[in-house]
Amino acid sequence: MKQKDLFKNGHAFLILPVILISVMVFIPMVLALITSFQSGPPVNMTFNGLGNYQRMLTDATFKKAFFNTFLYLLVQVPIMLFLALFISNLLNDKKLKYKGLFRTAIFLPCITSMVSYSLIMKSLFSQSGLVNNLLLGIGMIDTPIGWLTHPIWAKVLIILSITWRWTGYNMIFFLSGMQNIDSEIYEAASIDGASKWQQFIKVTIPNLKPIILFTSITSTIGTLQLFDEVQNITGGGPANATTTLSQYIYNLSYKFTPNFGYAAAVSFVIVAFIVILSIIQKKVGGESR
Repeated sequence: MKQKDLFKNGHAFLILPVILISVMVFIPMVLALITSFQSGPPVNMTFNGLGNYQRMLTDATFKKAFFNTFLYLLVQVPIMLFLALFISNLLNDKKLKYKGLFRTAIFLPCITSMVSYSLIMKSLFSQSGLVNNLLLGIGMIDTPIGWLTHPIWAKVLIILSITWRWTGYNMIFFLSGMQNIDSEIYEAASIDGASKWQQFIKVTIPNLKPIILFTSITSTIGTLQLFDEVQNITGGGPANATTTLSQYIYNLSYKFTPNFGYAAAVSFVIVAFIVILSIIQKKVGGESR
C-alpha cells in the first residue's frame, strides 16, 4: 500500500533526479571541501588543516585577484542593472515602433560566441583599433589608449565587455516584469498628475522588486565566477591587473604546477562570499521567505 502511495503521489519520480544531483553535485562538492584541507601533488595529497586558507593571507596574487573580482562586482553590476532597467522601460513603450528589432539587437550579445565576441573586443580596442581611431578623430585623446596593456584601462575594457554582453540578458527579465504590471495603475498615476519619471520610481520599480532582487543575485554570482571574458580578452594581464578568482583557480589547477588543494580552498572563498552577499541582498530587498 505504501509503495502504491509512493508512485501515486509522484514521489518515486524524484528518486532518479535526487540520485543524479547527489552524484554529480553534492558528492563532488563534499570531496572538493575535503581537498581544500589537503596539499601536495595530485597523486599524493596529504592533510594540511587550514594551511591553504592561511596561505591566502600572504598570497599577493590571490589578493590582487580578490580585489579585481570585487571591483568588477561593485562597479559593473550596478551599471549593468541600471542600464537594463532603463532600456527595458524605453522598450516597454506601446508607441515605440520596431520594438522587436531593438529587443533582438540588445539581447543578441549574450548569445554571441565567446571566442568571436572576444576577438571583436580585442580588435576594436587594440592600439590601432576602431575605438582609438574614433577617439583620436574627434579630438578626445592625443595618443592611443592602451586598452589591453594599461592596468586601469584593461579593467575598464573588461567592465565594458561584460556590460555589453549581459545587459540584454537582464533586460529581458525586467521587460517581462513590466509587461505584467497592470496598465490601469499607470493611467491612475497619470490622472493624479505623476510624471513619467515619478511613475517609473513609484510604480515600476516597486512592482519589479522581486525581479531586481533576482537579477542582482544572479549577476553577483556570475561576476564572482567571472572567467571567460578575462581569459579570452586580456588573459589576466597586464601583470595580473585583470585576473579574477576563477581565473586564478584555473591557473592553480592547470597552468601552474597543479595545486588542487589550494585551488579548492580559493573556490570555497567564492562560495562563501556568494552565500554571504546573497543573504545580504535578500535582507536589503526585504525578502522574508
